[in-house]
Amino acid sequence: MLQRVRIIADYQFGPGAGNALFPDTVRFSLSRTRRISQVLNGDKRVATLRASDGLFTLSELGARRLHASFPYPKLRITINSEATPFVGAGKTAFAKHVLHVDPDLRAHDEVLLVDEKDALIATGQALLSPPEMMAFNKGVAVKVRWGFLGAREHS
Repeated sequence: MLQRVRIIADYQFGPGAGNALFPDTVRFSLSRTRRISQVLNGDKRVATLRASDGLFTLSELGARRLHASFPYPKLRITINSEATPFVGAGKTAFAKHVLHVDPDLRAHDEVLLVDEKDALIATGQALLSPPEMMAFNKGVAVKVRWGFLGAREHS
């Protein structure tokens, strides 16, 4: 199972992501159908494997591991200082607040949201492509799953 989740992570986030996210000590929570549901490190969730498409959603721990493992701007969307407190609290990230986007991202990718100093503030799913995020002054850019400023994660 460990090899399988590492391969999926490398495909989804890029080479090296599997080893960064999932050390040898992780364990797995299985669904009733005996499929991998969550990947845990101790009692903390690292990621959830979505049944709908077989890709991961990240917990705060998983997002922090990817943030530490990949240099800026990989997997990142930079949010301006005006919106940082709101996005960091788990609120929606709008296109007008986006300063920079990793050009290799695509709409529907799991992304890391960072402030102007590359501090991790949230994780979520991109709803627009990088060119759209940079061009649009209206609309939702990222559906934020977890904000890390003053909010505790739910498992």
